[in-house]
Amino acid sequence: MRSEQEMFDLIIGTAQEDERIRAVYMNGSRTNPHAPKDMFQDYDIVYVVTETASFIKDEAWIHQFGELLMLQEPDKNDWLTGKTMNFDQSYGYLMLFTDGNRIDLHIETKECMLDGYTKDKLTVPLLDKDGYLPVIPDPTDIDYHVRKPEEGQFLSCCNNFWWCQQNVAKGIWRDELPYAKQMFEGVIRKTLDEMVSWWIGTRHDFQVSSGKMGKYFKAYLPQAYWEMYKQTYSDAGYEHLWDAIFVSCTLFRTLAQEGAECLGYTYPMDDDTNMTGYLKQVRSLPRDAKGIYE
Repeated sequence: MRSEQEMFDLIIGTAQEDERIRAVYMNGSRTNPHAPKDMFQDYDIVYVVTETASFIKDEAWIHQFGELLMLQEPDKNDWLTGKTMNFDQSYGYLMLFTDGNRIDLHIETKECMLDGYTKDKLTVPLLDKDGYLPVIPDPTDIDYHVRKPEEGQFLSCCNNFWWCQQNVAKGIWRDELPYAKQMFEGVIRKTLDEMVSWWIGTRHDFQVSSGKMGKYFKAYLPQAYWEMYKQTYSDAGYEHLWDAIFVSCTLFRTLAQEGAECLGYTYPMDDDTNMTGYLKQVRSLPRDAKGIYE
């Protein structure tokens, strides 16, 4: 696997030799001083170019970065699905190489760069042939810190968590596995993860990031809470899914009550109590039940 220095030499060297490329900058996890460093980190690179058409017309130039294992062109995919795209302004190549390195490379015009360069605080300039990259401060992940929720956000999250549990319950009883699993994983987990992030925020004065899709949860949750969180994942067995549901309820309740205390909000215990009882009732229903509370 090529080293970080080899990759940067290649990325910057390519730009230096190509007159169409006028500047280079990087963003993403490699610019984040708090992100863990490992071999799977992408090189999120942007080439500021005089025009994009020649790059797109003859893509042989991307092969100088290494032997490709797979290539994705997200802008092209969007265009193929009917979205309106402006390839004259920017275009992207996501490249995974056979040695394991990955470069997410975007080309964009100067005008496009000026519109977005200062908006991402995790940006580091690498090359500027003409001196037109705006001056920016050192990179910081402040934009990715957990945000303190307003009371309405907090209450809405609680309401959605408890309300949507009944959808999972009826999906299980009806033997509609895809519906039940997607409702739990796609809808309820979103609210659970939101509460986890807020709880982490309350313990760190909202000065940390919980990571994309909660990837840093393990680092910030106490071991007991992390063990509970892991148990919210189940296989396709309905009894295991029921177990995961009730663990999620316990964990959500615990984190939400502790979070509410720190935030000065009131946890809606009536919804919790009523829905927990409802879930227990539905779990015990026979397949031929005609009423929930028979």
